[in-house]
Order: sequence, then C-alpha cells, then structure tokens
Amino acid sequence: MKPLRPFLAALILAGTPALAYAQGSLALKHAPAPTAPAITSADLITRLYILADDSMLGRRAGELGNLKATAYIEAEARRLGLEPAGDGGGYFQNVPLVRRTLAERSWLAAGGQRLQLWTDYTPLPARGDRRPLQGARVIYGGAIDDVRISREQAAGQLVLLRSAAGLAGLGRLRIPPTSPLQAAAGVAIVADQPLPEAMIQRLHEPSLTLPSSGEVVPGVLLVTAHAADVLLGAPFADAQPGVTGKTITGQLAYDDVPAPTRNVVGIVRGTDPQLRGEYVALSAHTDHLGAGAALDHDSIRGWNMVMRPAGADSRVTGPPTPEQAARITALLDSIRRVQPDRRDSIFNGADDDGSGTVSLLEIAQAFAAGPAPKRSLLFVWHTGEELGLLGSRWFSEHPTVPRDSIVADLNMDMVGRGAAADLPNGGPRYLQLVGSHRLSTELGDLVEKVNAGEPQPFTFDYQYDANGHPQNIYCRSDHAMYARYGIPVTFFTTGLHEDYHQLTDEPEYIDYEHMARVAQLVHDVAARVGDLDHRPVVDKPKPDPTAPCRQ
Repeated sequence: MKPLRPFLAALILAGTPALAYAQGSLALKHAPAPTAPAITSADLITRLYILADDSMLGRRAGELGNLKATAYIEAEARRLGLEPAGDGGGYFQNVPLVRRTLAERSWLAAGGQRLQLWTDYTPLPARGDRRPLQGARVIYGGAIDDVRISREQAAGQLVLLRSAAGLAGLGRLRIPPTSPLQAAAGVAIVADQPLPEAMIQRLHEPSLTLPSSGEVVPGVLLVTAHAADVLLGAPFADAQPGVTGKTITGQLAYDDVPAPTRNVVGIVRGTDPQLRGEYVALSAHTDHLGAGAALDHDSIRGWNMVMRPAGADSRVTGPPTPEQAARITALLDSIRRVQPDRRDSIFNGADDDGSGTVSLLEIAQAFAAGPAPKRSLLFVWHTGEELGLLGSRWFSEHPTVPRDSIVADLNMDMVGRGAAADLPNGGPRYLQLVGSHRLSTELGDLVEKVNAGEPQPFTFDYQYDANGHPQNIYCRSDHAMYARYGIPVTFFTTGLHEDYHQLTDEPEYIDYEHMARVAQLVHDVAARVGDLDHRPVVDKPKPDPTAPCRQ
C-alpha cells in the first residue's frame, strides 16, 4: 500500500533503536512445489516465498528487482494460458518512469540572502511538476496537523509549517483536496532537530516518477530553524499564523533520465459472445521499497510491536515509557536466548503487496482452468504503486482494453495478515473493505451477498472507508486510479500492522489460510460480477478524473 509519505517512511527507520521481537512460526525459506488449479494455502506459500525472496531485491519499480518479479509473473501468466494483453501482443505494458535528480543549477534565496542546499534546506523528492518558487512570498501557516491560513492566503506562496512532533511528524504531511496548501507554490517544514545523515544521503538519491503529465503540485522542503528565521526575516519561534516574510528568488531544477518499468496484463476470455468484450478487472501491485541499510531484523520488529503497531503509519512522539522499554527488553531477551542478530537490508514486502500479487496469480490459475464467467477477466499486476500509484495511473490513462469496457475493479493490497495480534479487532474472519459502495451500491451489496455464501464468511470492517478518515486508505492503492474514471471498485485488505513498510515484512509472518480465503472470496465476487446480465449500476456521482483523490 502506498504510504502517506513513502520516501520518509524508510528514511526515519534508519534511526530506529536496536531492540527485538517474537519469532514467527514459519521457516525463512521454502522449497517450491507445483501449483494446482484450486486456490490453496500451499500454493500461496510456494508463490510468496518466490516473490518475496531476497533475490527479488525488494522489487522497487524502475530497478532490477521489479524486472525480476514481473518476469516471474509474466512466465506464470504464460504458463497458465492467460491471453496476453500488454503492449505489442505481449504480457508487459511498459511504464515510462524517469529517474529525477535535483540539478546543480538549483538555488534559492530569501530577501537576497542565499540559502545553502542540503544545509539550510532539503528538497523532498519531486513527483509531478512543481510550481515555481521564484517570486513566492513566505507565509507562516501553523503546524502540519493544524494549518491556520486560508487557501487565498496560501495561493502562490511558500507556506512555512511547524512540525510539532519532530521528525516523526514529517511522515504525516499530506495535502488533501480541501487543504489550503493545494494552492501554495511550495511548503517548507521546519525540522526542529537535525536530520539524520542517513536521511540526507537518501534524499540525495534520484526519485522515480512519470514524465511530465501537466499536473502541477506544491513542492516540499525541509528547512532548519535558522533557515526559517531567514525566510521570515524575523524569529520563527515567535511567529503567528498569517505573518508574512521574505520573497523567494531562485528555483529548484531537475534532470530526468529514463528508468522504464512495466505492468503485467493478461485476460481470461469470457464465454458469452455478447459480454466477452466487457471486463472485470482484478488487480494488485508488484513493487515494494527495494533495499536500504543493513539493520537487525529482530530489533526492528520488537520496537515496532510496542511502539509502532501500524508500522510506518504509526506516530511515535517520544522515547518509550519505562513500561514500554521493559516490554521491548523482554522481547529482545526472549529471542536472543534462541538466536543471534539477523542483519537484513532488503524490504521484501511479503504482505505489501506480495500477498495481493500471488493471490491474483492463484485466482488467475483457478479461472484459467475453468469455468470462466460470461464477461472476460482482466488481470493487471501494476508497478509503481509505492511511488504514488504510477503503474495504475499509467494503465488507466493508457488502457490496453477500452476503458469504458471495464465494469469494475477488484483490488487486493496487503491481504496476508489481519490476526488479533495485528489489529485490535482482528481474527480469522477479519477483512477490511474500502470503496465498495462509493460508486455503485449494487457492487457493494453484491460483495456482501457473495461473502454470506462463503463456507466461512468474513466480518467486514468498513471503518477505514469513512469519509475523511485520517489514514486516507481509499486513495492509497491502485483501485483509486480506476475509480476516478467512474469505474466501480472494491478494495480488499487485511489492514496495517507492525511490519508495514519495514524490513520485517517477511513470508514467515503471513497467515496463508486466511489469505487463501480472501483470494477465494475475490474469485467468487469476480465470477458473480462476470455473470451479471448488466454492468454494476453506478448510482453515485462520478469524480473528476483530473482532481486529487478525496476520501
């Protein structure tokens, strides 16, 4: 699942203290076995231990690991007999990512006083076209979580924001459609403590994005307290929301180098001559976070179990309390009695979204073996989800079948967990649904009816689908790119947990029986939608496909 701020989640992790966790129940390696047409936990184990292996190098889009992962998926699609539906009669749809680097010709000054790049200010990775900062005036807007200026005040200005929770607060900046920040030329976040050297080094690295699409968004900078004083021309510590400062001169410039990657697309053709030209899309994403610094697996997991139960989405506002420290120490002591440190540097993404990717392969194998529904089934393994839904954005803007022939999208992202140890209300029947009623009441009701007929029905958790929910889950996975065109969607997920966007998201922690039942449910929903004598009725307003997603 796409993080709220993907480029910061991994960076802040580099400073995580060395503490510990409790051992998983499965082996670190698994010998592959032949897969069968039925959806089984044994098949899912075989597939996920292949896809989430260290040899896949963390599957980061635009890098070798993702090419290896998509090569495996393409080979499976070919073996299963899916009809190729990519570019040029193959299974791959090329996605023309670029590797974007901050150019040396970049410079910024405020009121004639030049700021030092990487010392006074640090640009966050640029995705999309950035508004020019030249001529923007600085205005203080309040805190990240509490912007106190209007859209009119922010329009065309560089908005200075306080990070009330230190570095932990940096991961929580998001700019929803209703935010005044949408109109800003840029946003400058005041870091109230020095940035870790590992973070600075990571931010020097190129970012991956699609080439210019005409979308223009505010750029984001991290600035020091000294730089904030310069920007305002007055002590930042005394600033009140709405106070204005200096005028910016200079500009941030970027150089792009091609870094192509690819979606994998295949079809199980429908049986009805009148309906086989319509498609039920089923989707998941293949990419994850790549590799980082080598850290101790057990230490990270123990810390997160106590301090960050939702992994990278958790907010940590300070050091552990004595009680928390004691719990962490107990976890560390228990594991150290049976094994030494386990150093790791690869984000294997077993749940995010290895679980959805291999579930999609299982569903494809089941349908390929027959029977197929009346409508065709369009299987899309997207790339670049972690970079901002880039693969699904590209596919929805350049579909390999007519866009208006897609009657629904059933998307899976993180469907391998959901136990009580992961979520307060988790358990064997736990499953989150997001978006299922947002465009089509009929589709949402159909999912519930199909679930009621399953041998072990799920208890659906809809709380994360609430309008304005702070986690913004509806906008954070690939279904959002279909929904913006008025295509009804349902997002299936078992939710966040302590291993989300961590080095510890490994196949040994997956609940394969639970995941097999999720896959079977998605299979059965796809079959039911595929056999309807009409398209799922869209009875809710269609969004503007050019507008930012709004939950």
